[in-house]
Amino acid sequence: MPSSRQQGRQESAGTGGIARSIGTIKAINGSNITLTPDTGSEINVAVEGDTRILRVAPGEKNLKNATPIQLQELQVGDRILVGGKPLADAKSVAASSVVAIKRSDVEARQQRDREDWQKRGIGGVVQAVDSSNGSVAVSVSGFTGSKTVKIQTAKDTVIRRYASDSVKFDDAKLSTLQEIKPGDQLRARGDRPPDGSELKAEEIVSGTFRNVVGTISSIDASTGNVSVQDLLTKKTVPVKITSESQLRKLPLPIAQRIAVRLKGGPAAGEGDAVANDSRPAGSAGGDIGMGGGTRSGGSPDFQQMLGRMPAATIADLQKGDAVMIVSTEGTASDSGTVVTLLSGVEPILQAAPNASQASMLTPWSLSAPAADIANQ
Repeated sequence: MPSSRQQGRQESAGTGGIARSIGTIKAINGSNITLTPDTGSEINVAVEGDTRILRVAPGEKNLKNATPIQLQELQVGDRILVGGKPLADAKSVAASSVVAIKRSDVEARQQRDREDWQKRGIGGVVQAVDSSNGSVAVSVSGFTGSKTVKIQTAKDTVIRRYASDSVKFDDAKLSTLQEIKPGDQLRARGDRPPDGSELKAEEIVSGTFRNVVGTISSIDASTGNVSVQDLLTKKTVPVKITSESQLRKLPLPIAQRIAVRLKGGPAAGEGDAVANDSRPAGSAGGDIGMGGGTRSGGSPDFQQMLGRMPAATIADLQKGDAVMIVSTEGTASDSGTVVTLLSGVEPILQAAPNASQASMLTPWSLSAPAADIANQ
């Protein structure tokens, strides 16, 4: 049953009252906007001379800081909330107000979020959850082994959960601490003490994924279907690569340096440069051959380094290639979808034959869902 408020909206819309629609601008032709709403079919928005058009920043909860703009300032890809009178064809609205979040503002915010995730973020596998004190114990893998970090939440910590039917980080949904369970992959950002033993989380995102480490036994580039012989289970694991999958190729010199670290020592000629690199994460440049993958204080961060590796395509993969994969769980009738695939890892697997380094991969794209327009 719809609420009384929903009933009121439906009735007012049906009798010529104000209708509201949120979506993305598909096209602009003169004073007409084609809106692709979040639900339902396309809407033609007629902007008239007295239509109020406002611009708000991502994350704003009201219109207090909104700025008036002109129709000409709107662009394809902008998010808008339209209020107005439905027209007789039921496919058009005469707009009385348009509230916009510019696509460029969303992209700028997401870039800042990615940089902050890199600078103050940490990721790993959940070991235990203590709901009584709001903490999560996470095993974090690095070049020199694993350590346990306590993720401490507070009442204002934003917790999100990866959508089970999507590999996109932006599709993560608001969640609770109770939904996090041992074995999940988790990434959090916040402040940490110098020893790095604890993180006071401002934001957490978690999900249930599958780690696959092994060699490609078959590949079909036309369908995206790949079979991998898993080194741990000795079983063939089918996965599917889609347009949303992130594929990276690890250059041989870097793979060899990582292998040396996994065996307990710094790569030749690199130790001091790596250990003393205290630039903020995401800054230009880097230590010798490591792609700048270091944290302030000198501990190399695999995820930061991975983000700087060359992108790959399914056409670059061949039967017999060694790969590390994070995928969705999949079902008995459906292959898991690849979230992250890293090739060129033969030296790493030789240095860590038990494949424990699979947890160094995480599925996050290091951004955050863009805040949408408050429905005023």
